[in-house]
Amino acid sequence: MSKRDYYEVLGVPRNASEADIKKAYRRLAMKYHPDRNPGPEGEQKFKEAKQAYEILTDARKRSAYDQFGHAGVDAEGGFGQGPAGGFGDIFGDVFGDIFGGGRGGGGRRVHRGADLRYDLGLSLEDAVAGKEVKIRIPTLVDCHHCGGTGAKPGSKPRTCTTCNGVGQVRMQQGFFSIQQTCPQCRGTGTRIEDPCIHCRGQGRVQEQKTLSVKVPPGVDTGDRIRLAGEGEAGEQGGPPGDLYVQIAVERHPIFTREDNHLFCEVPIGFVTAALGGEMEVPTLDGKVMLKIPAGTQTGKMFRVRGKGVKPVRGGAIGDLICRVLVETPVNLTERQKELLREFDESVTAGGDKHSPQSHSWLDGVKGFFEKMGF
Repeated sequence: MSKRDYYEVLGVPRNASEADIKKAYRRLAMKYHPDRNPGPEGEQKFKEAKQAYEILTDARKRSAYDQFGHAGVDAEGGFGQGPAGGFGDIFGDVFGDIFGGGRGGGGRRVHRGADLRYDLGLSLEDAVAGKEVKIRIPTLVDCHHCGGTGAKPGSKPRTCTTCNGVGQVRMQQGFFSIQQTCPQCRGTGTRIEDPCIHCRGQGRVQEQKTLSVKVPPGVDTGDRIRLAGEGEAGEQGGPPGDLYVQIAVERHPIFTREDNHLFCEVPIGFVTAALGGEMEVPTLDGKVMLKIPAGTQTGKMFRVRGKGVKPVRGGAIGDLICRVLVETPVNLTERQKELLREFDESVTAGGDKHSPQSHSWLDGVKGFFEKMGF
């Protein structure tokens, strides 16, 4: 008899999440469990649902099944050839999050240490060029006196007599056999009768740790640097967590950054804008001369290639883009005002030759007024 589609067996769509698959299996397992639904038909449906659950909750097996169907999992080491474990094992997977059990069906609970975050502020120059910085972080480390056991030096933790060192106990509720965390040792499998006075039996102590962080060139605000194993020490010999260094680039007085480009505003005088000239502008690695053509208007953009940022993930170096701002003279003397009036008269006499944008705008306004009857 041909096998049914696993998604059809569980009654879920092909894009179902693992949580949806688990929920569907839980419903079918309770419905067709042999204790509640005796007989060959119920047993067959229970095994079929269990087999579908095992395949679809394993990312590698599910991928193979999605691509090649039953052939993809049957050929890979006999996947799907029947129940791989007992009813208690698979139900431990499904109900462990409710009743305190864990995957794997019983064993000491080992807690991984917590991940830590450190906010690192950098100047734009350091972010672009890269830098090695020293940071100090408060964290929990293994107690040096007891070696992280929590027991007084010279002694050691005793095996928990309630769970016999397993860390979990099994309880019978109706036809369910439920595995949950041992209430005496809280899943550690051991009990400390003579605790270490330095860590008070916790196995960990608070400490300031100094670390060296290599900041790669091109980082930007929001980037994270992961330092594996530099987080808090794990409990009961568990592995340590990681430290994530969060980058925040400080505001720069001259430059702003967008992706791999830098932007800056360059004020120029009225005369330079009209007659043209050269200006010295800064970059992050020196100075360059910027040519200003005659008749430059406010808002004109000039691109200096290769003077931006090299992206941290690779790619071409960006550019420096300079936006010109024509500065209007202020605090003029009477003589300067008089010279400007004479200049304005000479420019006005030339019609739209000297101010084409102004005359074009005025013509447009005049036409608008006529159209509206103003």
